[in-house]
Amino acid sequence: MKLQISSTHQQFLLAAAAASPDHEICGLLLGQPGRVDALLPARNVAADASRSFEIAPATLLASHRNARAAGQKVIGHWHSHPDGKREPSTRDAARATDNGQIWLIIAGGGIGAWAAHTVGAGPATFQPVVLEVA
Repeated sequence: MKLQISSTHQQFLLAAAAASPDHEICGLLLGQPGRVDALLPARNVAADASRSFEIAPATLLASHRNARAAGQKVIGHWHSHPDGKREPSTRDAARATDNGQIWLIIAGGGIGAWAAHTVGAGPATFQPVVLEVA
């Protein structure tokens, strides 16, 4: 699986993560399967934003509704890992669902792309997605 992202979006994500080295940043990816067209930053409402991220349910619902109205689709989300690891954490695996959405993780000056897969009730596993910067 591949995902195209513009160099402008890549630079925005890297700069946003660098500007918040102690707290996870997050947001939604808008686009089409295989392509990011827009980034929608969201406030991290997690109880401990230094170790986790959470987007408010009202923000998620409004974002999906607004994207549909504009002919767009939420294709995934992005968040940073202040610890410098671009791989999904055990917390990420516990929260992921197999809904076809992309997980972008910004850490250590780079971006990793992943697709979650679930089998049964256990935590998700993640398959790497090739990130193509255009």
